[in-house]
Amino acid sequence: MTTESLPEHIDRPTLRRVHPVPLQKDNQVFLGLRDPMMLTEQTMVVPPPAFQVMQLFNGERSLSEIAQQVGMADVKPLQELAAKLDEFGLLWGPTSEALEDKKKAALYGAGAFPALATRALGDDPAKIREQLEKWLDEAEDAEIDEPIAGIVTTHLEFQRGYPVYAASYRTIAKGPKPDRIVILGSNHQGLGDGVVVSDLSFGSPLGTMPVDAQVVGELKKRSGDALFKDILDHLPEHSIQVQILWAQHLFGDVPVVAALVPDPNVPLIADDGARLGTDQFIAVMAESLAAVGGRTLFIASANLSGAGPAYGEPAPVNDQRRRDIEKHDREMLRAFISSAEGLAAALKENRNPTRWGGVGPMYAAAKLANPSSIELLDYRQAVDDQGSVLVSSASMALLA
Repeated sequence: MTTESLPEHIDRPTLRRVHPVPLQKDNQVFLGLRDPMMLTEQTMVVPPPAFQVMQLFNGERSLSEIAQQVGMADVKPLQELAAKLDEFGLLWGPTSEALEDKKKAALYGAGAFPALATRALGDDPAKIREQLEKWLDEAEDAEIDEPIAGIVTTHLEFQRGYPVYAASYRTIAKGPKPDRIVILGSNHQGLGDGVVVSDLSFGSPLGTMPVDAQVVGELKKRSGDALFKDILDHLPEHSIQVQILWAQHLFGDVPVVAALVPDPNVPLIADDGARLGTDQFIAVMAESLAAVGGRTLFIASANLSGAGPAYGEPAPVNDQRRRDIEKHDREMLRAFISSAEGLAAALKENRNPTRWGGVGPMYAAAKLANPSSIELLDYRQAVDDQGSVLVSSASMALLA
């Protein structure tokens, strides 16, 4: 195999997003390349040195140039590596595009995303409801008498985040059943840089949460496929799916509109209309909801700061770092309570030093719900014993 005979996407490879998972066999360490989109059922396994070389697969160099850069006399091992990555759909190109089309066809054939993160509490509906109800009973009653247009909550795993989930959902547990729920999450593992809306339902052990076909139809009428072309980003995304269980438990099969919303301060890679940014999405969503009518409940699935070595910081999180983060978080929360624009402006000015992850969902929820006021109900920090990772979150109520 010569480089001249290779397809362009293999000879000048661009690696898709992969997550390396350490594996051990015969006392040797390997890396399993986990594809967030799960385009194939099999996992490709490589030795760590191969993974290091793969970091140069960014579309800027040919395999011959990469071989020269890393001091390889023979380019053939790189050719074989690139060809195998392509076979697994891990390179950008016609192979991964065909696998994406196949995955989309399967999902649309099923009509819903499979139960993935929605299985976090197991598969027994009775036990799931019992656990959620227990957490709700343990939460303090915020005693809010005004109607609630939306909530802000976390998307941490339940065992670390349940106090924040429960504080948020208790405020709406006794409220009127909405006509629909709009869940706004973050795009952690996907590939789209714009807002990504799902026109599919969501499966869970509690049944299928149906998509609001009317609202989705209005969105498509106003934006074409711009909001839907990266639909596969919803497949591995937990920030939406963890809210599905709570919504089903409280409101049954109320239809849902789920959207992954980027930070409004981060512009689109290409402003060509192929995808919509956060403010464009808010405009067409507001028009679509007005056209359909009825009562909409907004859920912003949003974590706040991320700190510690897991986020690239040099030192473990100590007590002083926790205090500093809480001070910063509360300043940003005050800005958000003032206005959605206030939060975006504050984080733009200070360059988001603690990597607030839920800016987009919070911003969009406040803009769409247009609350009369916002109340902070709870604030928490989840830190592991080694101080390697801190994630903060808040429970908030958006009053109608």
